[in-house]
Amino acid sequence: MTNSLLAAGALLLGFAIFDHASSQPSARGPKQWDWVGIIGTGQSLSVGARAWPALSTSQPFGNLRLYTGDLAFPILADDPKLKMVPLVEPAGRQAPNYPSSWPENIDGETPHTAAANEISALAVQRKLPPIVTVHSVVGEDGQGIVYLKKGAIHHGINGRSFEGAMIETTAITRLAKAAGKTYGIGAIFVTHGESDCGNPKYGEELMQLALDYDRDIKLITGQTRDVLMIASQQNSVMDDAPSTTTQWELGVRYADRFVCSGPKYQYPYVADAVHLTAVGYQELGEKYGQVFFERSILGRPWKPLEPVAIRRLGKSIQVEFHVPVGKLQWAGEMGTPHAQIAEWAAGKGFELRDKVGAKLAIASVEIARNGRSVTIEGASEVPEGAVLSYAMIADSASRQTPNPGTKRWGLLRDSDPFVGYTTHIPQPNYCVAFKLPIDPQPAKG
Repeated sequence: MTNSLLAAGALLLGFAIFDHASSQPSARGPKQWDWVGIIGTGQSLSVGARAWPALSTSQPFGNLRLYTGDLAFPILADDPKLKMVPLVEPAGRQAPNYPSSWPENIDGETPHTAAANEISALAVQRKLPPIVTVHSVVGEDGQGIVYLKKGAIHHGINGRSFEGAMIETTAITRLAKAAGKTYGIGAIFVTHGESDCGNPKYGEELMQLALDYDRDIKLITGQTRDVLMIASQQNSVMDDAPSTTTQWELGVRYADRFVCSGPKYQYPYVADAVHLTAVGYQELGEKYGQVFFERSILGRPWKPLEPVAIRRLGKSIQVEFHVPVGKLQWAGEMGTPHAQIAEWAAGKGFELRDKVGAKLAIASVEIARNGRSVTIEGASEVPEGAVLSYAMIADSASRQTPNPGTKRWGLLRDSDPFVGYTTHIPQPNYCVAFKLPIDPQPAKG
């Protein structure tokens, strides 16, 4: 007997379903604008923290951003100094210090230029009409969602993110019209969750942010197309972090409005095991670009590598997965997760605990012949109330091969042949981090 994660998700998320909720995204691609807007929000990883100097300093496809010159906040959207310029890194004005906020909020290489160029390159590859994206990066380093939301109370210079996004959207709408171009916002990229790692209301607040962006953007641009929110899991702060699981669960419950692009544990990190290298941010941008292209340009119901059902029989647990491309594989280049935790050293990133949180030993983990499920063998019979998680518990040290990484990771990936345009690095889809109860009823053999 299997679990439906859509049903389980209602228990895990713990907040009311909004009226617009739908379990399936649209199967049709949208009509393309001349300028396709993308807004990036979040905290330090959204603005390229620890990634200086920037690497993406040329623009091969005509992608754009708004130039704000030396204008001080609050900027008027009709200020004649505002103009469109090629999108290169840094994707805005560099932050003079910490904390920072729009319009002087960029720390280094953001994911946006790599994302924009990936979207354009994928269109060329598929012989589609050229795609020009226009990016607004409004994240605030170190700040929780309380400073990113609509109507945020200003605290010093923080709390400008949403307001800055609306100013940019209004200004770009004006400049697009003057240039004879159509313009609308296709997506919000959210690179966030560390500050809100333990926030039990994070899911509700993040979904409200998505609704507020959608509503206010439509009032400015006049578009009728919904604005998709694409979030990348945070994998660096706090064991069993609610923000980590929420960033995936929202995509399960609200697939028409929200998608999780997957985890970030596979990317190279700097020594703090929290922030990415410049190449890591480029890889993240490439993944954002791939997901946006699949969902918003091709109109496909793309979802990350994620569990869809769990069942147990004695010592065995079988987990079925949605596999985006091909079959499941093990990544062999990232070192052994939980190598210093005896109970989980053989788990390849999976973690098994009883109902009170005590570790249960994993004897082996194998991918099934069908390439779409994994069998986990416990060292003894798995008790009722047991919980299975993946990449949710920190190791004593970050991974060291091939690059330093974050402290929570796993080895399960699909066989997607996708290679990023900017980095030329292969980017299969890695399994989302998750924590789920195991079906208390044994499967019928």
